[in-house]
Amino acid sequence: MRISPLCPHRRSSQDSRDGSRRVRRQSRTGASGVTRRRGQNEDSIYKDGDRWRGAISLGYGPDGKRIRKKVSGKTRAEVAEKIRKIREGLDKGLPVPDDKITVGAFLDRWLATLPGHIADSTLDDYEDTVRLHLKPTLGRHKLTGLTVAQVDALRQAKRERGYKGNSIRNMRAVLRKALSQAEREGLIVRNVAALSLPPRIRQSEGRTLTIDQAHTLLDAVAEHRLGLVVLLSLVFGLRRGEALGLMWDAFDPEAKTLRITHAVKRLKNRDANAETRTKIVISEVKTPKSRRTLALTSELVDALKAHRAKHNAARLKAGDAWLEHGLIFPTSSGRPSDPDNFSHVFSRLTKSAGLGHWHPHELRHSGASIMLAQGTPLHVVSEVLGHASVAITKDVYGHLMEGDRRAATEAISGALLGQRKRVAPRVAPNDAEETG
Repeated sequence: MRISPLCPHRRSSQDSRDGSRRVRRQSRTGASGVTRRRGQNEDSIYKDGDRWRGAISLGYGPDGKRIRKKVSGKTRAEVAEKIRKIREGLDKGLPVPDDKITVGAFLDRWLATLPGHIADSTLDDYEDTVRLHLKPTLGRHKLTGLTVAQVDALRQAKRERGYKGNSIRNMRAVLRKALSQAEREGLIVRNVAALSLPPRIRQSEGRTLTIDQAHTLLDAVAEHRLGLVVLLSLVFGLRRGEALGLMWDAFDPEAKTLRITHAVKRLKNRDANAETRTKIVISEVKTPKSRRTLALTSELVDALKAHRAKHNAARLKAGDAWLEHGLIFPTSSGRPSDPDNFSHVFSRLTKSAGLGHWHPHELRHSGASIMLAQGTPLHVVSEVLGHASVAITKDVYGHLMEGDRRAATEAISGALLGQRKRVAPRVAPNDAEETG
């Protein structure tokens, strides 16, 4: 039976084919309406609903199947431009970016590659930064679509919420490291975190003990079991973990030295069968500058010897319950002391001394401030503190050297203007000399 030309079913089918031909014809027609030949790979551009889509061949895989990179856009010109950029990158030997993975998914994948390559404490910091700051704000964005403006917006939002410059700098640093890996893998073509504006760091003087306050504190803790920890932390500006990680085999009473080799830290417990979320560990200090030798005064040597006698008595009393780690300041059973517990105990001690709440890290700042105030050279203070460079020490404590700069100005001014003022050389006190 023949179908009439006026049959609606035939007309609908014919209209559909005509429409497809018009779309294909338009894709080969310029602005003037003149038909032109398809360019290389342009025959893969087509319209799909209200979107234009296209694909470019990337060659063949090991299984012999063709590998195609698909793109889409609102206009045909947009799709053609994306294909052009991909081909341009291929011609330069650049990998093709992955436009499917999100920032959050990549950050999770990146973190999973880090165990065994960085310190556990550093990994803990990275994970917290990603979980608390990066994923909630940037995680939903496509990795290839992340912009400098979005990273800058993160910085501004954190600033408005009261985060300090150092904290925001650390967020940016973690994102920058992650995106560097994405760039190496060819997932992105540029690291937008590296191109973003770094936060302004306002160096504050912080809070430090005065000489009188330091005397008050030392008198109050003299008979306490942690009294010597407080003294050493103040004299040498030790970090909390370094003070609790001091080892007996690093103490040489004959040479009057004490080496910083280990630190005690609280870390996440990564054992799936563990009963606690965190654990206390003893680890070697991370950098060569942190691994340093401190010069002791005779008074400090005697104090350590007296403490060792008490330590040995406590070990005998504990008997089989003692677990030896070689620590100078362990718990009553020989185990490493909890840094957080030490902070709580120290706060109670400062309050009972009438000084209010203080944190152990403020002993480090106080020790550095006292050394500088007594005339200890900046580079010596930097070595005692275990800073990576003198520049770090200057950034943190440079404001304390205003007196030195003023004295130098007065000296050269007097020499040049005829006012001969002799500036007597300052001699560091014994403690400052010994710490060098």
